[in-house]
Amino acid sequence: VFSGNGPSGICLSYLLSGHIPYFKRGSVHPHPILQRKLEEAPDVSILDQDLEYLSEGLEGRSDSPVSLLFDALQRPDTDFGGTAESVLTWWHETDRAIPHLVLGRNAPGGAWHSIEGSMFTLSKGEWMGLPDLPFKDWLKQKRRGLRNNRATAEDIAQYYQHYVMKKGLQKNFSCGTVVTSVRKVSAENVSKHAQEDLQEHSDSCWNFNEENTQVFQVDGFFRTEEGDKEPFSVYADNVVLATGTYDSPTWLGVKGENLSYVHHQLSALEEAVKNNNIGIMSDPVLIVGAGLTAADAILFARHCNVPVIHVFRRRVSDPGLIFNQLPKMMYPEYHKVHQMMKEQSAACAGPYECYVSLPEHHVLSFGSDKKCILQDKNGYQKAYKISMALVLTGSNPNLSFLPNNGIDLAVDSDQPVNPKRNPIDVDPFTYECTQEKGLYALGPLAGDNFVRFVQGGALAVASSLLKKANKNPP
Repeated sequence: VFSGNGPSGICLSYLLSGHIPYFKRGSVHPHPILQRKLEEAPDVSILDQDLEYLSEGLEGRSDSPVSLLFDALQRPDTDFGGTAESVLTWWHETDRAIPHLVLGRNAPGGAWHSIEGSMFTLSKGEWMGLPDLPFKDWLKQKRRGLRNNRATAEDIAQYYQHYVMKKGLQKNFSCGTVVTSVRKVSAENVSKHAQEDLQEHSDSCWNFNEENTQVFQVDGFFRTEEGDKEPFSVYADNVVLATGTYDSPTWLGVKGENLSYVHHQLSALEEAVKNNNIGIMSDPVLIVGAGLTAADAILFARHCNVPVIHVFRRRVSDPGLIFNQLPKMMYPEYHKVHQMMKEQSAACAGPYECYVSLPEHHVLSFGSDKKCILQDKNGYQKAYKISMALVLTGSNPNLSFLPNNGIDLAVDSDQPVNPKRNPIDVDPFTYECTQEKGLYALGPLAGDNFVRFVQGGALAVASSLLKKANKNPP
């Protein structure tokens, strides 16, 4: 069972459906050592080779060796601006398929369906693609091109849905489902009725392994067309956590944050503009945060002529600020926001109307009269009258369906799971949780925050599950 049907879950479903990658004969990889290793066993699939050996010595923009490996095989020289073709060829070996079920709240694509459709991706469009169906080829069929090599969120969401249909994976997907509990139970306690039910569905869902003394019980509900909640329970030897981090926005933890005018998602601003609740004559919108979601909110507000007060803790020149890490040519709109942050502070009026930047400030409280108290680095406080507030300081995964919210699985088991600071502790070459055998974590939960790199995790999980199922050729 996979919990989560975003790009991680889709990629893993493709691999477990018997789609097996091999080194394409005659291909030349620009990395000579990797090329030599690939030529040692051209008839053995990548899934059946030693992933640690193949990935040794690779460097790139991810800390995961397997993510760097799979990325290097699919996009050999992309970091150097090259367009070399993948060195992989895919064979459909149906006898090696592993029955599985992918559970997700939305249509295939996960959180990409919740992101405002016209937003551009941070990553290059071709980096958003999944195995054996290049994103740019799909976009060409729509007679569309990429702007600055980037795609819109709507394009990405549609591409992921198309991918699932095109690759024939839809029978493995159960959409509109919410998982409420994942726990280990004794196999003996699984009722005979449940076992018969499992056997009945084994062609499309489970093969029940009688040797295991413990199995995972996955409980939840799916929404019917009438809007009712229909409960379900399924049992599996292995569970893959691929829920991403979009679920639970980070709160500041200040007084008044639960007031109705304080929001934690960009969609609230879009909704307010659409309903004419705010406009050019309104009090300013307070935007808290200095990441890309905050930047998207500023761009949207400017487009709609809505005045903005922008509050963030860091200095504008802080190298840790994402804007200081993005190439100007590729990201002109984010460079524009960064320029505004620098040039339009409250201390000195700049050329941008309806926008004020307050670096090195933080929120002390929100009042019921829509007044917000802000404090600067010297302790000086000031009240601002606002129309609404957007706190856009990141998000955390919602792991309430796991015992103790999954904290016991994290690298630091005293702190909540956080994709950047405290991911789930996994084996780097199988992505199996070190604290719970049979449980796997993929994507942001395991510290892989870009679609381009989550696919290596799927390769590692598929390799591990094939070994467990004895579906690896000798």
